[in-house]
Amino acid sequence: MDSSKPAKVVKNVVEAAAEKVTDPVSPDVPGAPGSAPPTLAEPTTPHDPLPPKKEQGAPQTRTPTGAATGAPSTANGQQGEFLTTSQGARLRDTDHSLKAGPRGPILLQDHHFREKITHFDHERIPERVVHARGTGAHGVFTGYGAEEITRAGFLRKGKETPVFVRFSTVLGSRGSADTVRDTRGFATKFYTDEGTFDLVGNNMPVFFIQDAIKFPDIIHAAKPHPDREIPQAQSAHDTFWDFVSLHTEAQHHTMWNMSDRGVPRSFRMMEGFGVHTFRLVNAAGETVLAKFHWKPKLGVHSLVWEEAQLIGGIDPDFHRRDLYDAIEAGAYPEWELGLQVFPDTPEETFAGIDLLDPTKIVPEELAPVQPVGRLVLNRTPTNFFAETEQVAFHLGHLVPGIDVTNDPLLQGRLFSYVDTQLTRLGGPNFSQIPVNRPHAPVNDMLRDGFHQDAVHAGVAPYRPNSLDGGNPFTAGDAEHAFLDVPVTVTEAPKIRANPVSFDDHFSQARLFWLSMSPTEREHIIRAYTFELGKCYHQAIKERQLRCLATIDPVLCARVATGLGLPAPEPTEPPADVRPSPALSQVGREWPTDGRMVGIVIDADHDLDGVVAVRSAVFAAGMVPLLIAAHGGKVGELPVQRTFATGRSVELDALLLAGAPVPAPDALPARDAKAGAADATAVDPRVLLLVQESWRHAKAIGAWGAGVTVLEQAGVAGTPGVVTGGSATEVLTDVQRLMARHRVWERFPASVS
Repeated sequence: MDSSKPAKVVKNVVEAAAEKVTDPVSPDVPGAPGSAPPTLAEPTTPHDPLPPKKEQGAPQTRTPTGAATGAPSTANGQQGEFLTTSQGARLRDTDHSLKAGPRGPILLQDHHFREKITHFDHERIPERVVHARGTGAHGVFTGYGAEEITRAGFLRKGKETPVFVRFSTVLGSRGSADTVRDTRGFATKFYTDEGTFDLVGNNMPVFFIQDAIKFPDIIHAAKPHPDREIPQAQSAHDTFWDFVSLHTEAQHHTMWNMSDRGVPRSFRMMEGFGVHTFRLVNAAGETVLAKFHWKPKLGVHSLVWEEAQLIGGIDPDFHRRDLYDAIEAGAYPEWELGLQVFPDTPEETFAGIDLLDPTKIVPEELAPVQPVGRLVLNRTPTNFFAETEQVAFHLGHLVPGIDVTNDPLLQGRLFSYVDTQLTRLGGPNFSQIPVNRPHAPVNDMLRDGFHQDAVHAGVAPYRPNSLDGGNPFTAGDAEHAFLDVPVTVTEAPKIRANPVSFDDHFSQARLFWLSMSPTEREHIIRAYTFELGKCYHQAIKERQLRCLATIDPVLCARVATGLGLPAPEPTEPPADVRPSPALSQVGREWPTDGRMVGIVIDADHDLDGVVAVRSAVFAAGMVPLLIAAHGGKVGELPVQRTFATGRSVELDALLLAGAPVPAPDALPARDAKAGAADATAVDPRVLLLVQESWRHAKAIGAWGAGVTVLEQAGVAGTPGVVTGGSATEVLTDVQRLMARHRVWERFPASVS
């Protein structure tokens, strides 16, 4: 690339586009697809590629062996003004195949056609067997200091480490919806200067199974039925409930999945857990056992089930869009990394809980989570495939100071992840893909193979050698070498069995149930009733009810009533456990950063108030979406949603600045949401916005003419519906309600 031209040429193109843009889109509202607005006419003046959008990042430009190149991240992207072949030959035409005359057959010699179509035929790689539906972002992790328990350098106080995080659902294919009821993956790649560390966890701290040998079984059971390939991305079917009702070790994780944790509001409002117990070692060689926790700055919040279902049809990319829009808007998602730390005893238990059992938690009241660092996601991918699809995680990517334990699920994952990457990414050199490249020097003696990008020097990729001067040399403690902690392995017979301590499958499921608020318990009852109600065979429903009876008789009875079945008696008395308040999502207040506030406007009512409240929403770190009868502008205000395109489920709160009468398109033939509009009343789609927001327990505010909308919707004077004399006064009250996430009093509860 001619370094003397790009900045000026690109600047001119951006300025020209800005002059000719006709889209009335606010630059403050996230969602613009490119870094410059388009021109009305097709651009014809050659210029270099446009710069990335301000919120985009890319893997650092490292060599395949980890050396920093000093080149900008855009050096990995396309270069130059002109279309070329993959070898750099400039092309005159890419719209027509080379033919024998205008109407003749395509010629075999058309190398451009063959290269273009062959590459297209091979664009897709096998999707992940699990966690196929994923979303990724770049960020930075800053350590708080944890030297007393681990020598891991990235946890040192003030140490900054680049990261890439991938969130995902477990069951669905790449094309499935974001808001299905499912476990979410929370995988973090730390590019430390001591090697790459991958913390590969979930948004739930426990797993379905205790031993990795059952992993194919639980996934086969949860995936679509093999004969019809349905249902997609959900557990509400016979094979799933057949498995978990027979393998009762799954009951604790199933309880988490049936709770509100199964339908998170946002990746930004989701906890993460390392699931397993790890062994940490400090510089003195002292060890402790530990569990990893991610705690979101915005708190742990969820969708209600109706919202999740509506969003699945309205915006299947809801969670992905939410993450990227928040980063673009500057509301950077944040988490604190914390550790639960336990003595490293021979029994590897704590408070009677087996720390090697991945279906168990240690309540935070017994072992508080100690913060050890802060994660901020501040850049979206530049290329989704190159980064999010090709990122390769592995629990065996460890750094000095962190080691594994004998958790039988963890032990199996240590094998499975590498085996998976070999198939998905075409061979053993997947670590050389830019998003996977270490930020530490690599001298591994591994050679050749598919997609080998390094150009290795020397003649002796073996140890010991003299032909390469003995290089590479092994390292010791002084050089921060990785240490496999010398744990004593007890002599025992080879056996396929679990320890007796793994046999308790119900007490912690009961602990979770008893820790929920009445509203959360209602949601769990609904979830079990819905999921089991989708099963075909009565025997499977009855078997799962027996499991629920052992967990809690009230839960079992309410679900049985919904299924029209008798509630069975428990086969053993429910466990006597103490609730853990930390497990409930209700009862605290959280920041409202990055929340979406819908504002219904019309040209006849208080546009000055709308200008003021819109500015106040931005100033509070939230995003206002103006909703009107038509697109374009109302006065000088840019409209983001219309009554036809907007829906309550994408909003966290709703403000009403006016009482718009039915718009010209409020016709059942034009918009099914319009219903039979009364020409003298409020547009029925606005009433639907209000009624859905109320039903989903969201904060609602109105002033001026907007108050009449509340009255027509039948929600005036109810909890969480506020009115006031000015727009900013109403916003203050609404934001206070939003800090609790929902107006919980609106949810009726029949269980205490």
